[in-house]
Amino acid sequence: MTKLLCVYCASSDRLDPKYYAAAAELGRQMAMQGWGLVYGGGKTGTMGAVARAVKQNGGRVVGVIPEFMKARELAYDEADELVTVITMRERKMMMETRADGFVTLPGGWGTLEEILEILTLRQLDVVKKPCVFLNQDGFYDDLLRLFDRMLAEKFFKPSNMELFRVAKTVPEIFEQLEAGKTAKAEAKWFDTR
Repeated sequence: MTKLLCVYCASSDRLDPKYYAAAAELGRQMAMQGWGLVYGGGKTGTMGAVARAVKQNGGRVVGVIPEFMKARELAYDEADELVTVITMRERKMMMETRADGFVTLPGGWGTLEEILEILTLRQLDVVKKPCVFLNQDGFYDDLLRLFDRMLAEKFFKPSNMELFRVAKTVPEIFEQLEAGKTAKAEAKWFDTR
């Protein structure tokens, strides 16, 4: 059975071409390294770029799309498996369940919301799968600084910083996925007395 990488990314079709290029490079590399894709099922933006590249290079594509998006003709119909759900919550749950790892490309609120939910579940030791941010051209620098501040002000433990990895390039994503497999969540609470 093909291992599936969940890729969180953007649906915008107004981005700098470098973002579509990185998504396509990721899709090619995934297929070459035996990874299939599970993602939000869209055909636009970096979502479409990664899905098309996986498919064109012989990889498996599993899309999970809410009915209201499918009705707007936003679905990537060439997916090997296109699952239609009702709500965004169902979509996220199915993607999380099917995935063997998570990668976050640059994106907007939806992308950020999806990976932060996974990091929360990693912290609670509900999800035990590796997570990697592609910090393309420093896109996530400010978020990573915010994580540092959260740590400095004791909103979470130092071990939380091991629950995700950061890659600067697409090839580095696969090294970081491997390195992230051994990360263990520590008990969230400092003192429960």
